[in-house]
Amino acid sequence: MTSTPKSWVSLSTVEGLPLIGGQGRFRTLATAEGGLAYEICYPAGVASPVHSHDHDSIVYLVSGSLRGTIDGREVTLEAGGTIVHPRGVPHSVEAIVDSRWVEFKTPLPARPPIAE
Repeated sequence: MTSTPKSWVSLSTVEGLPLIGGQGRFRTLATAEGGLAYEICYPAGVASPVHSHDHDSIVYLVSGSLRGTIDGREVTLEAGGTIVHPRGVPHSVEAIVDSRWVEFKTPLPARPPIAE
């Protein structure tokens, strides 16, 4: 089964909290009973506040460079790298340079974790 990506949408919040330093954009790549996949872009300097989810997020960084925290520990991610944000664990993300990633979320979130 294949899915056609949806159109790009402005991204200004994550888990109901406003992004810091500007806006990003996202599009839904695919949705299944057990989860979903987003493609997300942040311009350099845009960051999420510390937040957590009711699902696991697996992030694959397509291009750029990200830094952030997972459970208070500082982490960085370079293009081609992967990191996991476990459900319920506080984390944050900041684009050091313009960055694009694919984020897989499982199980399917109870409510959309990102929005316009």
